[in-house]
Amino acid sequence: MTSGSYGGKVVVVTGGSSGIGAAVVGRFAREGASVVIGYNRGAHEADYLKEELEATGTPCVAVKADVSKTRELEQLMDRAVDRFGRIDVLAACAGISHFGSLSTLTPEAVDHVFAVNTRGQLLAAQHAAERMTAGGRIILTSSNATRRAVFEHGLYAASKAAIDAMVRCLSVELGPRGITINAVAPGATATAMVANNAARYQPPGMNLSAEEWLSVSHALDRIATPDEVAGAYTFLAGKDAAYISGRTLPVESCVF
Repeated sequence: MTSGSYGGKVVVVTGGSSGIGAAVVGRFAREGASVVIGYNRGAHEADYLKEELEATGTPCVAVKADVSKTRELEQLMDRAVDRFGRIDVLAACAGISHFGSLSTLTPEAVDHVFAVNTRGQLLAAQHAAERMTAGGRIILTSSNATRRAVFEHGLYAASKAAIDAMVRCLSVELGPRGITINAVAPGATATAMVANNAARYQPPGMNLSAEEWLSVSHALDRIATPDEVAGAYTFLAGKDAAYISGRTLPVESCVF
């Protein structure tokens, strides 16, 4: 398949087997890209998605890669080049959530969250950029938690706030090579991660139903679908975003 806005392009997606990552894979595939589905625990989901895409004529490969492990990230990027000859776009969607009070934080939890959400994205950008030429696009994943006060969500928010700073600084480093780097900051999105923690996004003691909370906290009375968020990644990788770099694009209707 070569038709569409991304015909002939090679896209690597970390965390590509589920949630927003899987939606990003689907978006690029529908636009004609060859896709590399990076996954960690979701082997069954990645294989199923790969089979679905291949049935539509999309060239794709699924590669196990724990982004907290540098060697596995290197192998993911090498596999993309071995299979397709190059990397045009990196969409770094792998991430984990965390809720916990300051008093209960452990060094192990801090290390793990930052290893996946922060270091994993930084090193993914590094290894992808090494294999990119002019025109390459790197899109990382931040969160609207960097701009909101969410109870017992400080560790997660800190790991994502680092992404905003990262893309600003790396943009001036990668710009002379013709590579842009940006981030997408989703708000609440209909994924398993949000469903498993839905009640924790409310202020303590509020105890509203999910429907009531959505009606008072979101301008559109609902949360985003993964495909709606995925559209921000394809935008930032496309020609209409050629002059955007070092920026974080929010995708949300949260009003507080």
